[in-house]
Amino acid sequence: MRSPGPSTPLVAIDAVAIDTETTGLDIRTARLIQFGAVRIHGGAVLHREHMNALVDPGIPIPAQASKIHGITAEHLVGAGDFSTLAPDMEAFLGGAILIGHTIAYDIAILRREYQLAGRKWTEPRTIDVRLLARLTAEAGPHDDIESICSAFGIEIKNRHSAIGDAVAAAEAFVALIPHLRARGIRTLAELETAARTRAEQDGRTAGGLVVPEVPPAADPTRTLIKVDSFPYRHRVRDVMSTPPVIAPGTTTLQEAMALLLQKRVSSVIVTSAQHGLGIITERDVLRATATGGTAALAAPIDDIATRPLLTVDEDAFVYRAIGRMDRLAIRHLAVIDRDGVVVGALTTRNLLRHRATTAMVLGDQIDSAPDVPALAKAWAQLPHMARMLLEEEVDARLVSSVISSEICAVARRAALMAERRLADAGRGGPPVDYALMVLGSAGRGESLLAADQDHAIVYAEGEPDGPADQWFAALGEEISNILDAVGIPFCKGGVMSKNAAWRMSRARWLETIDRWVRRQRPEDLLNVDIFFDAVGVHGSLSLAEGLLDHAYDEGRRTHSFIKLLSENARGARVPLTLFRNLKTDSDGRIDLKMHGLFPLVAGARVLAIKHGVRARATPGRLQALADLGLVGESKGADLIEAHRTILTAMLTQQLLDGEQGIRLSSRVAPGRLNERTRAALTRAVTAIETMTDLVSEGRF
Repeated sequence: MRSPGPSTPLVAIDAVAIDTETTGLDIRTARLIQFGAVRIHGGAVLHREHMNALVDPGIPIPAQASKIHGITAEHLVGAGDFSTLAPDMEAFLGGAILIGHTIAYDIAILRREYQLAGRKWTEPRTIDVRLLARLTAEAGPHDDIESICSAFGIEIKNRHSAIGDAVAAAEAFVALIPHLRARGIRTLAELETAARTRAEQDGRTAGGLVVPEVPPAADPTRTLIKVDSFPYRHRVRDVMSTPPVIAPGTTTLQEAMALLLQKRVSSVIVTSAQHGLGIITERDVLRATATGGTAALAAPIDDIATRPLLTVDEDAFVYRAIGRMDRLAIRHLAVIDRDGVVVGALTTRNLLRHRATTAMVLGDQIDSAPDVPALAKAWAQLPHMARMLLEEEVDARLVSSVISSEICAVARRAALMAERRLADAGRGGPPVDYALMVLGSAGRGESLLAADQDHAIVYAEGEPDGPADQWFAALGEEISNILDAVGIPFCKGGVMSKNAAWRMSRARWLETIDRWVRRQRPEDLLNVDIFFDAVGVHGSLSLAEGLLDHAYDEGRRTHSFIKLLSENARGARVPLTLFRNLKTDSDGRIDLKMHGLFPLVAGARVLAIKHGVRARATPGRLQALADLGLVGESKGADLIEAHRTILTAMLTQQLLDGEQGIRLSSRVAPGRLNERTRAALTRAVTAIETMTDLVSEGRF
């Protein structure tokens, strides 16, 4: 079993809960007499996957010990010694993280048994549910297994038997996960850090979470240091064959063969009013003629077309197409635009030199995740991907675009799961057309790893708190809960579709946008900042695009609105000292989102609204403004470079913090940067003053 990486969400950890019964409590002399274990997968206890074995200790069992666990010499008749048990135990554990209550004792017992048996011992990673209960204080002042289980309504069966106590520890761990998440402890690394800190506060390390030192070369998340970065740099539209070859289903096989030869392609998209879209490939032609002979040449291609037509979005990164082909074991994908129209074809020939790897299948793992734990496990691979790309010197802006793409994909998958949950609960499907929108930095394509939730719903029609709104309120609640469980936490500002302010009919959204633009209340500025970077990710995307078109048109026409946005963009202070050095807070860090990205992003946004630029990403907005002659070429280049430098610094810091179990944020420690990188960051922060000048009154 592969050891989980530091960014793995707790709900996605594959682990085994264990417990031991022994001849006594003194670890120097006690011997193992019973071993129990049960598997944990996907945030659930797999009760059927368990191990329960008696062990002959080779010494008498004290009567006092038998009174506790009820095991006597008679029970051990026919039981083997530890050397007999060890191979089966190792096969069951498989290198998994071990979970237990006061697990340090169980590990000490196993360690001694290995020494006595002359077997090689490898220190496992362990989690103690007693310490987790202390971290959450859910069990109150008591941390014994009975109190912990009682706090969560868990019935302990067969108490003081190894399997009974192992199951109790497993169920307690699963119950504690959401409470840990509520306290910002979401990943394995964050749990390890919190546990160490608590153990130090308690004045001891035994009984906590034990993590052996792992050298970087042995870190399982570094198994792929080099990666072909092409699939992350390019979109499907860059490599697809276009236009696609399309033929009606009534076309004969012979006519289709002529098309394949004439167009020099390997597939034909098949249209049929009765059956919908399908595809035939060279292999289908060969298979049909081999089976039916020359008579098959006169048959319509509708008879051999493969359906449903498997597709990929033209805006998707190439690695997502590679992952999909690899999972489905196919050689062809149709390429569609945002309206679902087939605009090209993608084949393994297009992607010959870009073979699927573990990292490349991430996108498809998200798209095909059957449940929340699987989605969380896929999401946990994102830091590994980001680190590999940075090590390949891929531009941080491209990396942030990849991260944003996956945030949108996770939100889309969460919406599908939420729809299914409502249907399973007897509430049916969506009552009217709707679109889920991702807002803010992910909508711009500039999100990093410290993202929280920013999403909204627009539905075709319905009154506040009416039947449709109530259905979408439930949908938004499910979406928000799923994203939080996956590893994208609740938005502290409440920008989530479960809240009425971010879930409205199309008509009410238009009224809200008009109010934002025309009344210009200062408290609405944050909403405006987030909304103007929105992108539709699921449902009837035209509903989302229509709102954005209206917002940009109204915003551009309202000078007082532009003026207020400009004043807001100029309000941020650049973090420089009197001598033009980086100014840090007392903890030695700078909030580069507030004091770096905000003035740059907000300035580019207001200029884009003013001049009708519809690019979403900040570099695209700046380049478009430069092309219009509104930003000097040199200044535009400096600002685009400043954006890249700041994103690089933030992403690098987040990767480091994630590995160390520090909660991810936009705060960067310049003191940990080398002199060259620190100088580049200083230049970037200085360049932002240019943006402040550009949005000043009268400069545009």
